[in-house]
Amino acid sequence: MRIGLLTDGGYPYATGESRLWCDRLVRGLAQHEFDLFALSRSAEQEAAGRVLLPPQVAGVRTAPLWTADDDTLGLHAPRGPLARLLTGGGARTYARRERRRFAAHFADLAASVCAAAGSERGGTDTQAGPAPGDPARGGAGPRLADERFTRGLYGLAELAWEHGGLPAALRSETAVRILEAACRAPGTGRTVQTATVTDLLAFAAELDRVLRPLSLDWYEEDGLGAVDLCHATAGGAAALPGLLAKRFFGVPLLVTEHSVRVRAHYLSSDGAPVSAPVRALLANLHRRLATEVYRQAALITTGNTHARRWQERCGADPARVRTVYPGMDASRFAALGESEGDGGPDTLAWVGRIEPAKDLAGLLHAFAEVRVAEPGARLRIIGAPAPGPAGAAYLARCRTLAGELFPEEDAVAFEEIGGPEVPELARAYAAGGVVVLSSVAEGFPISLVEAMFCGRATVSTDVGAVVEVIGGTGLVVPPRNPRALADACVALLRDPERRARLGAAARARALELFSVEQNLAAFHGIYLELIARAPVRESPPPATHDGPRPFATPPEAHVLGHWPEPPGREHVDRTPSWAGAGSADA
Repeated sequence: MRIGLLTDGGYPYATGESRLWCDRLVRGLAQHEFDLFALSRSAEQEAAGRVLLPPQVAGVRTAPLWTADDDTLGLHAPRGPLARLLTGGGARTYARRERRRFAAHFADLAASVCAAAGSERGGTDTQAGPAPGDPARGGAGPRLADERFTRGLYGLAELAWEHGGLPAALRSETAVRILEAACRAPGTGRTVQTATVTDLLAFAAELDRVLRPLSLDWYEEDGLGAVDLCHATAGGAAALPGLLAKRFFGVPLLVTEHSVRVRAHYLSSDGAPVSAPVRALLANLHRRLATEVYRQAALITTGNTHARRWQERCGADPARVRTVYPGMDASRFAALGESEGDGGPDTLAWVGRIEPAKDLAGLLHAFAEVRVAEPGARLRIIGAPAPGPAGAAYLARCRTLAGELFPEEDAVAFEEIGGPEVPELARAYAAGGVVVLSSVAEGFPISLVEAMFCGRATVSTDVGAVVEVIGGTGLVVPPRNPRALADACVALLRDPERRARLGAAARARALELFSVEQNLAAFHGIYLELIARAPVRESPPPATHDGPRPFATPPEAHVLGHWPEPPGREHVDRTPSWAGAGSADA
């Protein structure tokens, strides 16, 4: 089977957890052939280089989403992949007929995105999710807006496929004027109606980034048209090539989301601050795009039920959503997990990336109460700050707070993995008898699973997928509650037998649910399931061949009659590559 793997900001670049997951998937399913279509989100990713790819990766095609606005506007000469994108059609100008087509399609897309803001309660609530009457909840108005979005999106895609020129058109004065008219139209929310020209320019720039995959040269018979299945490893921009492959060639689409793009937008605080109108427009854009991706996907897999609830809230059909936990390598934690050592019996360990969402300040206040109950207790904070000045500033504030709360030098230690005390990740979890997670926002808690692989008892805050991951093998307390966090930590520090029982149960649960093996088995079955449902087109047999071709005709071809299509699914004639060219007796 030939899989088109669509990635966004991870594989094959040598950074990030998503890169590790994709690499394990490709290497673990060596019986399949992979074509890699990768979008990069930063210059640092491309500068880091690519990982050494296994032989089952037949080809790699990459394109940037991170390029500076000045490059896209033509103020500086573009280089590298961007130059190929722009000279391939991004920078050319449209003729009169093409401009009319662009204006019509872009007006549909802009009207649907702006109309989605019409249900904002109070006109400023952009983080509460779909409100009553919102397009994500159904209704005649929302259905019309959905139709206008899909009509505009695919109209722009076909225009880019035929004539190129889309990036330049999206940054043009015509696009800004259409956006302004859509924002001022009756029925939009007060937040969107207050958008200034600066806001519209900022939104147009981000819209260009999100829609840039429409202008790529991947939509060819020897590109995405040649694969049997598109597997998008993220939503949003990464899934756009899969949408077009289905529309142009009938390729089935599988979408895997470990982090829902709409949720990530609501929680994001990185980069330059954006105004309320821009934030509202971006939220509506991501929700519209997510709804269309979920509608077209043959199957949607998610890493936890917390993310699944977000997907269903954005319009995903529950019958086509399946939970597949991320596969993680347990081998590097095997020696620690199988040992009988209890780590530092009076030590709490925190492991992760130091940033405000981890609420280390709350953890330090909780540990102050732990020291009152257990004066000999210690806290080891092991991790590096998040990239950028904000991460370094937060680490400095935490160090200052620790110095104020604990004048004793040995009460709290800040360490990084790779130092003399913690040479590797497994040693970080071996540093304490209890591992603590103090986050106020979390998706899938990777550090918690790693602690479970190590056989450690855990105390965690009830955020994200924590309860789903723990499943009764650790203590869970409300977030932003230092007293509850302290009480749970003291309870485990004083009861070594309970720590041992919880640690053993946590390791057994992690090995059963979160190993690489279970993840690979799940996706191998999903690939076979989806390709078995793909329509097959009869073709004449080849003129010559070297002998019998195994599986030249799938067994379904010998069954009389027609296979029924699932409700709402368009019938698209398509021949998977493994079906060959058919045979004379088909």
